[in-house]
Amino acid sequence: MRILFITSNRVGDAVLSTGLLDHLLQRFPTARFTIACGPVAAELFARMPRAERVIAFEKRRFGLHWLGLWGRCAGGFWDLVVDNRGSMLGFFLLHRRQARLRRRRGPKIAEIGAILGLDPPPLPVVWTTPEDRALAARLLPSGPPIIALGPTANWSGKIWPAERFAELYSALSESLLPGARAAVFAGPGAAERAMAAPLLARLPGAIDLCGRLTLHEAAACLGRVALYIGNDSGLMHLAAAAGTPTLGLFGPTQAAEYAPAGRAARAVVASGPDMVDLSVAAALRAATALLAQAQAA
Repeated sequence: MRILFITSNRVGDAVLSTGLLDHLLQRFPTARFTIACGPVAAELFARMPRAERVIAFEKRRFGLHWLGLWGRCAGGFWDLVVDNRGSMLGFFLLHRRQARLRRRRGPKIAEIGAILGLDPPPLPVVWTTPEDRALAARLLPSGPPIIALGPTANWSGKIWPAERFAELYSALSESLLPGARAAVFAGPGAAERAMAAPLLARLPGAIDLCGRLTLHEAAACLGRVALYIGNDSGLMHLAAAAGTPTLGLFGPTQAAEYAPAGRAARAVVASGPDMVDLSVAAALRAATALLAQAQAA
């Protein structure tokens, strides 16, 4: 059986779709998968079982990326085409069955689950290897609990001030997670490093993991921390998928749609439209409730 799974060019949306993939892996234990996604999300599927091929395709003007993807998928027969993008591509491929995303209000994770009629929707997952987990153990050895902080985002309006991240970490390490160390996560590149720099300057003893990890290595590291706190980003969704208690910080973006989805995950929303409208006190209350939820699970 051959399954074509078309998912997002953005890391966060692609992470949210992994639960649907995991459902298909379990439902069709002998199926072979081809994943089509954006280049930055392709790493997510490098460790996926039975992934025969990962096709990374760049968005192009006038929708020409769909023509290119069709050319790479049209040479065979598909038993199932699952399209998280809601495109028309499946209609132009030889297939037995297709399932397409249909836009709906509410959580993105529910919209994705509805592609296959799944309610509740399956939670996101991550795939890592023993090598990934061994690297994570070296970078984040056992000992005091670790609070992971994600101070970056894909645009400045989603970024909580560095001084508030530092203040929240201090409060948590003095009360709920006494003696905890900080680990700062960010993606590759100079822009991500620049966004993380103000927080690193305020936490000179923090473990600096900015730009040092692939997505699957980051997932393995996040699986070892006691708590993740970060802006609305792909990294936030990755932390929740790794099973880590995850607190997403929201201001101008819609938490009702893009809150982290995981075994212990929640969002805290600013009282106004800007991230400066999110107080440390509100974030601390949300983190306290989240940790209580995680301990009770």
